[in-house]
Amino acid sequence: MATNTNNNGLFPTILASTVHDIKNSLGTLLELIRQAAVRQNGQSDSLDELEFEAARINHSLMQLLVMYKVDSQKFSLVIEECAVSDIVNEALDQQARLSRLHNIDLQLDCAEDLVCYCDYAIVSNALAAVLNNALRYTKKAVLISALEADGYLIVSIEDDGQGYPDYFLDADLNNPAELDWVSGNTGLGLYFVSEMARLHKNAGKAGYVRVDNRSRLGGARFRLFLP
Repeated sequence: MATNTNNNGLFPTILASTVHDIKNSLGTLLELIRQAAVRQNGQSDSLDELEFEAARINHSLMQLLVMYKVDSQKFSLVIEECAVSDIVNEALDQQARLSRLHNIDLQLDCAEDLVCYCDYAIVSNALAAVLNNALRYTKKAVLISALEADGYLIVSIEDDGQGYPDYFLDADLNNPAELDWVSGNTGLGLYFVSEMARLHKNAGKAGYVRVDNRSRLGGARFRLFLP
């Protein structure tokens, strides 16, 4: 009788490879959608929605790949001096089409001379994912702001929606066991951002994330703290 061998590291590797292949195909699909949108002179709301949802899936796949690399100890940040306004505007640009599509007022409060040391691509994509979520649940407006306080760069994303559900507010975002993996509303994006923040370290401090419903606009507030 043949004996099955349990290769503990095989399935995650196969999964990561499959996700990578899907991400490549999705990139091709996104480019085809954008070409179709150009031919429509940007007048198709359906194409805008399709491009946005495809980009959202692409973000999720990117997060899965990065988390796999972190878990496999194959990931390292690329730390460089960055203008915070560039990071924030990159996130805004990625979500601009959705905000226009749904007539959401995107507000920005960030000094042009504010700088930080971080992984530009990781942080801008993480903020874009959080901004995406805010745009989906807000009513009319989203405010993104940045400032320095107590040795941290603090980037806030606030909306005027219904706020975060109680289980998000009560959960430890660094502990995947506390996330709701059953309902489908897992908070994967917040977990990813929290993990990426934690990897940013400076002068004995590590980055972290906080969420609450104390938005100046009346809804949810997300805050990213980078040392």
